[in-house]
Amino acid sequence: MAITVIKRFSRILLFDLHTYVASNINALQEFGVPKSNIAGLLMNRPMAFMVRPNLFRENLEEVKKMGFNPSQMKFVIAIHAMRAMGKSTWERKIDAYKRWGWSEEEIRLAFIKLPRCMTHSEDKIMATMDFFVNKMGRESSLIARRPLLISLSLEKRIIPRYSVIQVLLSKGLIKNDTSLVVLFESTEKMFLRKFVNGFKEEASQLMKLYQEKINLSKKQDCLQEGSGDC
Repeated sequence: MAITVIKRFSRILLFDLHTYVASNINALQEFGVPKSNIAGLLMNRPMAFMVRPNLFRENLEEVKKMGFNPSQMKFVIAIHAMRAMGKSTWERKIDAYKRWGWSEEEIRLAFIKLPRCMTHSEDKIMATMDFFVNKMGRESSLIARRPLLISLSLEKRIIPRYSVIQVLLSKGLIKNDTSLVVLFESTEKMFLRKFVNGFKEEASQLMKLYQEKINLSKKQDCLQEGSGDC
């Protein structure tokens, strides 16, 4: 495991491994974090250990105080999420959610459900919330209860699927009260079966529209990567 970590993150050799890694591993064990979860964090996010032990313990205390269970993998994911950004960045993301009416408690519960909801950029948070609240007319509190929705790609999932839903709504084939979970968290296979293939007369038009939006997102990715094959 040590060789793998060093190969992937050679910068780790710049640190005093005993002072940082060993001390922080001991702290995790004292908090009751399973060895398998510690190993997973070390393998995938070794730089999370590269912090002074006293600060690392403060992070552990803070995450535990939020309501995370040290025996669960979410605990170490939350540690990484907090370590991946400075305090000012963390506060800006808190403010981004508050701008949409989320309370401190709603933000805390969303973070517990899905720690990575705090790792998204402010632009990503604002754009996704704007789409759900202003474009779709959904309550902000609904998103707070399902933070996975924030993590979904606007271009690759939300917009293509919503384009299909708009057609169905315009024709009166569905009501505007379908759960966001059903619309966006379901697998592509389930979505197509229910909202495309489930309407035989419109299926061809809906599939064409859906594929156009998907292809557009792929082209945008290609252009951003600077590939000449777009």
